[in-house]
Amino acid sequence: MTRENLVVLIMAGGSGERFWPLSTKERPKQLLRLVDPHKSLIQMTVERVSPMVPLTNIFVATNSVQAPAVIEELPGLPAGNIIIEPAFKDTAAAIGFASVVIEREIPGGTMIVLASDHLIKDNDNFRSVLAKGVSCAQEQEAIVTLGIKPSYPETGYGYLETPAGTVSALDNLSGENVAEPAKVLRFCEKPPLEQAVQYIEGGRHLWNSGMFIFRTDVMMDAFERLLPAHYQTLQQIASLGDAMRNPLDKRLNELFNTFQKISIDFGIMEKFENTMVIPSDFGWNDIGSYPALADVFPGNENHTVANGTIVTEVDSSNNIVISTTGKPISILGIHDAIIVETPDNILVCSKHEAQNIKKLLASLG
Repeated sequence: MTRENLVVLIMAGGSGERFWPLSTKERPKQLLRLVDPHKSLIQMTVERVSPMVPLTNIFVATNSVQAPAVIEELPGLPAGNIIIEPAFKDTAAAIGFASVVIEREIPGGTMIVLASDHLIKDNDNFRSVLAKGVSCAQEQEAIVTLGIKPSYPETGYGYLETPAGTVSALDNLSGENVAEPAKVLRFCEKPPLEQAVQYIEGGRHLWNSGMFIFRTDVMMDAFERLLPAHYQTLQQIASLGDAMRNPLDKRLNELFNTFQKISIDFGIMEKFENTMVIPSDFGWNDIGSYPALADVFPGNENHTVANGTIVTEVDSSNNIVISTTGKPISILGIHDAIIVETPDNILVCSKHEAQNIKKLLASLG
């Protein structure tokens, strides 16, 4: 593995609707200081990988609405390393487009694709896992994903089915040792609870983290065979030269809008003949919605998590209370609720409805 042709692509185009009203279209979750009062999630992501690659080799894929805030959050990143997509066409188009752009800058690279808004507790082990994945991708021409050892039957994640013994191998590791890559037998959709319980009890499934590692030539070959329409469009985009970096370019927009909306999982990963997974246990949390903060911050004597405010509780428990104004918040007879107060809005909802905040946003127009 060499630093010269190793590239990190950070996906930062999400809308962060599940963290409204803290997040907005202009400043979604990845730009918030949810975990560290001094660093946004995207800043933490860049810092996490900077020991592996120089800043010149770290790219961020985003959109024109969020690009100004991304640039503001990452002043050390070269301005040209912000890749602006002219339209949202899901992750197959986003990763394909970024691969074409980056290939012009760093030919023949190996790419690590990460989300901009994940929390990882053991950064050293995380980097060791990435290094193992890079070696696998380079030497075996594999597309490598990172699979997380599940700690409970989560219904909000996809799963990866692996050969017997793959998951339990993590139990025998010590120190900074990393598990060996294993074949992905099947990608599994987000399951109902009963199915998730079976996955955990069966001991052959990992959470799909959505992080990938591949050689760009291997990925382009996969596009050509498995998503040929995408591949043809990507070739046309590559022929635009410098115009591909201008999100207002008419021809670029015309080409981009021909992409079918499909994820990299459905379009490539599930069909690719050599998809490998590295079983991992480095303290991963995708912080997908407000209830996940209970896994990040310690609760008080009532198991309530409070951030940015002093909370007074009477006959209340298991709540998540956040304020950006610092106003004290008092609650009576409230359980399993989310209360978020900002200068512009106040959200009160049940924890059970946390995944459905977008419904509320739709009613607000």
